[in-house]
Amino acid sequence: MRKDKVAILVAPVAHEGTPLPKETQNPLTPEEVASETLRAAEAGAAIVHHHVRDEGGRLSGDLARYRETLDLVRARSDIVLNVSTGGLSTLSLDERCVGLDEPRVEMASLNMGSINFGERVYVNTLPDIRYWANRMKETGVVPGLEIFDTAMIDVAEQLAVEGVLERPLHFNICMGFPSTLPSRGARLAATAALLPPNAEWGVAQAEMESLSLMACAFELGARILRVGFEDGAYLRPGAAARSNGELVEQLVELVHTLGGDVASPAEAREILSLPPMPGASRN
Repeated sequence: MRKDKVAILVAPVAHEGTPLPKETQNPLTPEEVASETLRAAEAGAAIVHHHVRDEGGRLSGDLARYRETLDLVRARSDIVLNVSTGGLSTLSLDERCVGLDEPRVEMASLNMGSINFGERVYVNTLPDIRYWANRMKETGVVPGLEIFDTAMIDVAEQLAVEGVLERPLHFNICMGFPSTLPSRGARLAATAALLPPNAEWGVAQAEMESLSLMACAFELGARILRVGFEDGAYLRPGAAARSNGELVEQLVELVHTLGGDVASPAEAREILSLPPMPGASRN
């Protein structure tokens, strides 16, 4: 597969309490989340990142509503299903990774350490990380390694040496969150240069208002580019998106302008070292 082919990941639901522009409605019901996911898939998204949430959008340990969403998505799309094991919450260790109990899940986020999030601490201890990583092994789910600081790359390497993580490693460089890596191209380039050889990587940007960092990531060799209401609801400063599909369409246009191409779900599975989905279409 061409190295300039990238997979677009959509994270369609803004976190509870996130201010959104008046033109933007945050999807919360299974029907709304599925509709936004499918619209993004039709626009070119190959991967969707969901959190397990309750009816108010709060992080939850109850899979019922999440399964309803997946039923609706899988009826019409072979998009890669990526679930979160993170997020600031009071959930227990098992509740945070409850999405791994859903057999259709193919990939899951795995945070590589604890860090200050503004005035709060996002706690991900090494014993907890090992626990979630081993649960992913048990369920056949591929971890996406969330990096909020460059030292977390060394943690990932340590866990690979221990055998807790299996190579090839897949990194997601997270930028723009309070007290973490800033959303600057120079910092992204420096962080990407520290990744181990043969690792695939992508980028997520909090409070995104333009695609400038995604353009930088593409030029640096990222294979996964992420948009969605979880990261930001603006097409450009001052111009709100009415759907996640609009954000994906804009990113697809950018990738084509830069001379790249967009991966199908089947091709995204190759990038992520995932097995083919039984019965899935291959573009």
